Amino acid sequence: MSAPKITFIGAGSTIFVKNILGDVFHRDALKSAHIALMDLDPTRLEESHVVVRKLMDSAGASGRITCYTDQKAALQDADFVVVAFQIGGYEPCTVTDFTVCK
Repeated sequence: MSAPKITFIGAGSTIFVKNILGDVFHRDALKSAHIALMDLDPTRLEESHVVVRKLMDSAGASGRITCYTDQKAALQDADFVVVAFQIGGYEPCTVTDFTVCK
């Protein structure tokens, strides 16, 4: 069986990427997975790419990483899809979440 392709929509959410894919890379069956990162923000996408590369290196994973700003292209041939984007973005949504808790 070939390595699965895992597409992560909303990959600019670096914390979610780190937490979810960090777990993925500790499964032997997924260490060679093709990780497709997708986000509309190229700067945040690149930051997540760096984080995922470090996670893969520390876990001994050998898969490849591709980055996309086009959702349709990222989803092509995906075996698994993780959707982790935030409706409304950081402001006001995340800021409101933290303010309410104070």
